[in-house]
Amino acid sequence: MSYQQQLQRIKNDKGFIAALDQSGGSTPKALRMYGVEESEYSNDDEMFTKVHEMRTRIMTCDTFDSGRVLGAILFEDTMDREVNGKPTANYLWEDKNIVPFLKVDKGLADIENGVQVMKPMPGLDSLLEKAKNFPVFGTKMRSVIHEANEAGIKAVVDQQFEVAKQILAKGFMPIVEPEVNIESAEKAICEAMMKAEILRNLDTLADDQQVMLKLTLPEEQGFFNDLVNHPKVLKVVALSGGYSRKEACERLEQNPGMIASFSRAFTEGLSKSQTDEEFSATIDASIDEIYKASKV
Repeated sequence: MSYQQQLQRIKNDKGFIAALDQSGGSTPKALRMYGVEESEYSNDDEMFTKVHEMRTRIMTCDTFDSGRVLGAILFEDTMDREVNGKPTANYLWEDKNIVPFLKVDKGLADIENGVQVMKPMPGLDSLLEKAKNFPVFGTKMRSVIHEANEAGIKAVVDQQFEVAKQILAKGFMPIVEPEVNIESAEKAICEAMMKAEILRNLDTLADDQQVMLKLTLPEEQGFFNDLVNHPKVLKVVALSGGYSRKEACERLEQNPGMIASFSRAFTEGLSKSQTDEEFSATIDASIDEIYKASKV
């Protein structure tokens, strides 16, 4: 029952998706921006405990509310931990009415043909089986496109959809994320090539199947409109990709129909040293700015 409720919420309600899924490689930087130095933890478990404390503070904040936040993307370690005495995904859905997603990729392979495909995921089926113990609606997985290399971009998108079909078969909604590097000298060309590959792959889905797309904000305004309106796409969400929150929101406003799924831009300005009142006010302002840009 919760899957259908979650589906309708993502499809119809206003808001954005908070990406709280920094994993092993990106966690030290996220903690540093929050004011936690690497000297404050001595191993991965202590590091993940520190980042869970940060995420718990965000999720339990009154201003992190379902009126503006539709969903949240979690790292596996976060799904395995608790918030206010409940598994994280249960807390989000049951207490907050915020739809939980799970990051499932295991990181990026080395650059080849101007792109980074995802590393192999031999444990994906077992991870998805574990996720069935919680009210997890969908998944997210990331690849990166650096150059306008036709073979590379085809490999990235084909792999994303191949894994998406495996995820659909397990009863989850996949977020397909072929990120285009915002520093790419060929960003607009990469986006055109990527979109063509996405459209080709969408045609391979069954009539009753849909995916979500998580894409870098495009150089050309409204460039992804045909994806936003595609019958096999539930929602197109935007990653911040290294843009500041201000620039990411300005670009998002130029692309009606897309909503935010920001990570670094979402937590920008949050600090461990803030009082609860300061923290709440900072996250409220962040959420409001991103929500308004997502509502256009």
